[in-house]
Amino acid sequence: MLQAQETFAEFFSESQVLVNEPLAKYTNTKTGGPAELVAFPRSYAEIKAMVLTANKIGLPLTVIGNASNLIVRDGGIRGLVLILNKMKTLKVEANELTAAAGAAMIDTTESAYQAGLAGLEFAAGIPGSVGGAIFMNAGAYGGEVCECVESVDVLTRTGEFKTYSNEAMDFGYRHSRIQQSGEIVLAARFKLEPGSKKVIRAKMDEFNFLRASKQPLEYPSCGSVFKRPVGHYTGKLIHDAGLQGYQVGGAQISLKHAGFIVNRGNATASDYLAVIKHVQAVIKRLFDVELETEVRIIGEKK
Repeated sequence: MLQAQETFAEFFSESQVLVNEPLAKYTNTKTGGPAELVAFPRSYAEIKAMVLTANKIGLPLTVIGNASNLIVRDGGIRGLVLILNKMKTLKVEANELTAAAGAAMIDTTESAYQAGLAGLEFAAGIPGSVGGAIFMNAGAYGGEVCECVESVDVLTRTGEFKTYSNEAMDFGYRHSRIQQSGEIVLAARFKLEPGSKKVIRAKMDEFNFLRASKQPLEYPSCGSVFKRPVGHYTGKLIHDAGLQGYQVGGAQISLKHAGFIVNRGNATASDYLAVIKHVQAVIKRLFDVELETEVRIIGEKK
């Protein structure tokens, strides 16, 4: 593996390639072990070259976006991690907004507002990237990304560029085809509607106020930890179980919003995972409800 790392780093010596890089620097929880290699592709051509090179020399490949709804285990990630935060172009043509995978959803909604285009207001405060939002069909306040996506550009793990229609993306609740295919989201096109900038801004401000008043934004977190079980609200289940404030190490179930686990200081990924496991066990025992994680959990155990 060391030889493969050296080969990759040498091949892309003009790009930003980091060795044994702590992923806690990039995750919203401020936890996570090191990646053997981290690279930051700047173009479609570069990301394709990196994927093909990784395949050729046998490097496992992981792609992350803004790491806002992600837990990286303390053992880190073997092989190559691609972080797409340098690919963040935003372009508006008529009623269509094209956003590169690394663009922040917050910047994307702001771009739509500036163009007087409505439809993305619900996502004004979502902290993730466009690629991550497509990967998990992110949603908030009654809206979901799939409702305004026209098409998505991807790169397959064999280096082929493809474009999928909304229907072909197989969107569902916190789901898209990317979760099974392993394809890499490169960009998304959003079909929006002309609207009053005053009305659009008012909606965005309202959603951001609700988010700030209800969510523990003052602490690092991975966002909403669990999917909403049918017929229930996750936060209420956790609150009713008396679990708010439950803490392992530096990871605590938020006192402000029971659906969040916050880093109160020096938390590890193992702390987060212990809290998640405990919550799942208690909710199952008390209410016979299976809580499924919304947060993506990747990497090696330490």
